[in-house]
Amino acid sequence: MATIYQVSELAGVSLATVSRVLNKNTRVSDKTREKVENAMNELGYRPNSIAQSLASNRSNSVGILVAELHGPIFGHMMAGIESELRAAGKHVIITTGHSEEEKEKDGIEFLLSRNCDALILHVEAVSDEFLIELSKGTVPIYLMSRYVSELKDHCISIDNCLGGYLATQAVLAQGHTDIAYITGHQYKADSVNRLIGHKKALAEKNIAFDENLFFVGDYKETGGSAGLKHFIDNKRSFSALVCANDEMASGAMKYAREHGYELPKDLSIMGFDNVIFANYLYPKLTTIDNPVSDMGKMAAKLVLKTVYNQKNIEIQNIFEPKVIMRKSVIEHK
Repeated sequence: MATIYQVSELAGVSLATVSRVLNKNTRVSDKTREKVENAMNELGYRPNSIAQSLASNRSNSVGILVAELHGPIFGHMMAGIESELRAAGKHVIITTGHSEEEKEKDGIEFLLSRNCDALILHVEAVSDEFLIELSKGTVPIYLMSRYVSELKDHCISIDNCLGGYLATQAVLAQGHTDIAYITGHQYKADSVNRLIGHKKALAEKNIAFDENLFFVGDYKETGGSAGLKHFIDNKRSFSALVCANDEMASGAMKYAREHGYELPKDLSIMGFDNVIFANYLYPKLTTIDNPVSDMGKMAAKLVLKTVYNQKNIEIQNIFEPKVIMRKSVIEHK
């Protein structure tokens, strides 16, 4: 097996120069880089990533922890992170936390044991205090879709309060005043903040928040269908339904049609996230855009800037949601 020493001899350059070529250092001329690459090809040299890691004190890998591997949100988030890091010659190691405290902590320990240069965490169950303490370690951490004020420069998040407000405001603008709301689990910060925004929009119109038109779902289709069933079974009167994510909205739409509702004539439904299937539901789902792919790319850029010292990278820590008007919310007459 060829060695780095043989590459340097054949190319007629120093070991340091070969190392700079391997690490994609820009301080190497194109002519020299070509000589080194030709020598590696001729010798069939393959760089030893472990040896490179020991020499540079970098593994060139970034750990990612997400709640789940399935679902459009997490897929787009991971794709955004991975594409940006791969373009910079870095790789990712992925694990899950399943929104459970012990599993999130176990996933973090696993990533730390893999000698990752940094961790990008989408965590929902561990406390802010745990994350603040974790940030004092030797491996930098970055938070996705979560805001911790003490770690604000390491957070990439969307303004969920504004998103919740815009969702309900869009429904109110169509003349609806009796509005049901299906939220997610209340240990999730995004669920709590979207609900805060919903209540703010109602208050601005002097509409009291009605606990009888409120249901805690599970961020899955089952939560949407269970929520709508709950409202119907309790004979609640409402002309619009706001759901804290698109999956619950789709479950509610399915249940409504199965029980004789003509959508959107009989019931307007609003979602949140703008996942890929929202544009293919019938009627097409009015929703709030949650740009998780762009946020994932931004988290990767933050790592590249602060861990790998890449220059000329502008960072946006907080993303603003926007309303995507389609066909599922119409004027109430």
